[in-house]
Amino acid sequence: MGRELSEASPQARRLFDRAGELLGYDLAKLCFEGPAEQLDSTVYSQPALFVTSLAALEHLRSQSPELVEACQAAAGLSLGEYTALVFAGVLDFESGLRLVERRGAAMQQAADATPSGMVSIVGLDRGQVETLCEQARQGETLQIANFLCPGNLAVSGAKAACQRVAQLAEAAGAMKVVPLAVAGAFHTPIMQAAVDQLVAALADVTLHKPRIPVVANVDAQPHDDPEEIRRLMSRQIVSPVYWEDSMRWLLAQGIDQFYEIGPGRVLRGLLRRIDRKIACENVG
Repeated sequence: MGRELSEASPQARRLFDRAGELLGYDLAKLCFEGPAEQLDSTVYSQPALFVTSLAALEHLRSQSPELVEACQAAAGLSLGEYTALVFAGVLDFESGLRLVERRGAAMQQAADATPSGMVSIVGLDRGQVETLCEQARQGETLQIANFLCPGNLAVSGAKAACQRVAQLAEAAGAMKVVPLAVAGAFHTPIMQAAVDQLVAALADVTLHKPRIPVVANVDAQPHDDPEEIRRLMSRQIVSPVYWEDSMRWLLAQGIDQFYEIGPGRVLRGLLRRIDRKIACENVG
C-alpha cells in the first residue's frame, strides 16, 4: 500500500518519512511490505491509511495543482474524515497524525474490552435492517453503523448480536451477508471509552475554520465552527456514518465530479449506487 505513490512522487515519500519520524516506527516499510496481520491492526491501519491518502493527494497536487485548488468540498468515510479535515485546513498533518494514532489505539483498547464486530448486509433497505437489529439485539448493543448506499449497510455491535443479525438477514433474503475484518463495534456506544481519550487528545489541538465545506459523518452536514467540528470528531466513533446522505448533500450542491483519494475503489462503487451518472476518478 502506497509503494507506487512513494516511488512516483517525492512529495508523497516525504510524508511517509515524516510520519515515521513522528510515530517512532517505519510506517513506509510497514505499508509497502507488511506483515499484513500487523497492518490490519487498527493501531497501525489508521495511521497507514491516513498517511497513504494524504500522500495520494500530494501526488495529485504535484500533477494537477489547478485541479486540487478548484476543489469545492470534501468528505471522508470514518477515518477518512480526518484526511478531509487536513485537506480543508482544519488541522495540520502532524496534529492529524497524532490524533489518528491516538484514535486507533483508543478504539483498539475499547474493542479488546468487549467482544464485538461488524457485519455488512447487502440487498435489504434501511427499514428492514433496523427491524432485524431490533429482533437480534436481545438487550445487547446492535445498530446500523454505516449507511453506505441504497441496499448496502453495515451493522455493528456485540459479537453474539452480530451473529444473530447475520442469520436473520440471510433468512430475510439479503443478497450478501459478510462479517467484516475489523477489531470491534465501531460507530456504536461500545467505543465510548475511546471517546474519552479522543476528547483529551483533541483538547490539545488547534482547529481552524475549513477553507471549503467538509461534510461530517455524524449528520451529513458541513460545519464552519472549529469547536463544533471538535465535538463532532469525538462523537463520530460512537455515531453512525451517514455516507449516503453525505453524498446526496454534495450532489444537491451541483457537484458532478468526484475524486476518491487513497487506496481502493470502495467509495467510487458506493457513489455509483447512489447516482450512476456522476463521474468519479481514483487517485491512490
